[in-house]
Amino acid sequence: MPGSLEERCLDNGKSDAGTAGKEEKMRYLTFALAKGRLARKAMELFREIGITCEEMEDPDSRKLIFVNEELGYRFFLAKASDVPTYVEYGAADIGIVGKDTILEEGRNLYEVLDLGIGQCRMCVCGPKEASRYLHNHELIRVATKYPSIAKDYFYNKKHQTVEIIKLNGSIELAPLVGLSEVIVDIVETGSTLRENGLEVLEEICPLSARMVINQVSMKREQERIAGIIRQLRSRIS
Repeated sequence: MPGSLEERCLDNGKSDAGTAGKEEKMRYLTFALAKGRLARKAMELFREIGITCEEMEDPDSRKLIFVNEELGYRFFLAKASDVPTYVEYGAADIGIVGKDTILEEGRNLYEVLDLGIGQCRMCVCGPKEASRYLHNHELIRVATKYPSIAKDYFYNKKHQTVEIIKLNGSIELAPLVGLSEVIVDIVETGSTLRENGLEVLEEICPLSARMVINQVSMKREQERIAGIIRQLRSRIS
């Protein structure tokens, strides 16, 4: 029996495909995309495997939901932090969102594919001298937009007690004004850190865009979802 979730999805899709009725096959397959650059990159990747939506290409459109009637696909853009919620509750069958959001939101869904786009890292950062606080496991304050990720890293992996401060703006400001000793944030190039006298002290995990699937949709739409996964994997491998 295949071990991975992707393998089970692909195999089960083959066995159940013949029993699905025409009415079930005509159901829209709905995609929730994290708005912005990630959505644009995802649609470029989808176009390579024949998944398109002309309505989304109109920059002046005020529509919230975009449909390809011929293919039976429906798309909508959402704030990244909301995508896992739409997927968990079945408002979307498939979501495209960053691994950071998946970890932070902690929703019940299936993560099936790393799309390899939007690659960056989640890191502990601060002034160089702050590294001693991490090595000595001292009680420190950590500023971050990602309190769940920070808490899991410090409490469960480093076993270090910290005070976590949730911020929504420029996290790099926190150690500069004495609000925290270090920060936990996404690092892409590191240029903002360097410009402010900060650096990466520890790497928590690599990040990139992932495809996530609603748990019920994985069973109900096995054939269609398995086909998308298979085609995407062939493009990004």
